[in-house]
Amino acid sequence: MSIVQIFNVANLFVLPFWALMIFLPKWKVTQRVMESYIPFVPLAAAYLYLFVTSITPESAQAFSSPELAVIAQAFADEKVTATGWIHFLTLDLFTGRYIYLEGQKTGVWTIHSLALCLFAGPLGLLSHIFTYWITKKFFPPGEGEVAEVAEKTI
Repeated sequence: MSIVQIFNVANLFVLPFWALMIFLPKWKVTQRVMESYIPFVPLAAAYLYLFVTSITPESAQAFSSPELAVIAQAFADEKVTATGWIHFLTLDLFTGRYIYLEGQKTGVWTIHSLALCLFAGPLGLLSHIFTYWITKKFFPPGEGEVAEVAEKTI
C-alpha cells in the first residue's frame, strides 16, 4: 500500500466513529464501540508502520532538535507528513472519545465540542472544558437531566 493510500484510508477510517459520536450518541452500538480501544488499533498500526519506515538519520536528528525550521524541513518529506497526520487523526479521535464518554457520563452537551475536535482537536477539548464549567455553574445539581446523571455518577 502506498503512502497516499494509507493516508486516504486513515482519513476515511475515522469518519464513521465521528459520525457515531455526533449523530447517534445514545445508540448502544456507538456506546459499545467508543468504550473499546479497537478504533485505535488500526490507526496505531498504520502510525507504527509509517514511523518505522520514515525514520532516517536526518529525520531522527530533526525530531531530536527543538528548532522549528529543522522540524518543518523534516515535514517536507511526504512519509513524515503522513506519519504526523495519522498521529493527529489518532489523538483527535482519542480526545473526541474522551469528550463523548464524559458527555455520556455527566449529561453535558457535546455535539459542538465533538465537531470542533474533528477539525481542530485541542479547540474541541477546550470547548468541552468550557461547556462543562458553564453547565456546572448555571445548571447546578437538582436542576434537570444533567444533575440527575451527575448524581448517579457520584
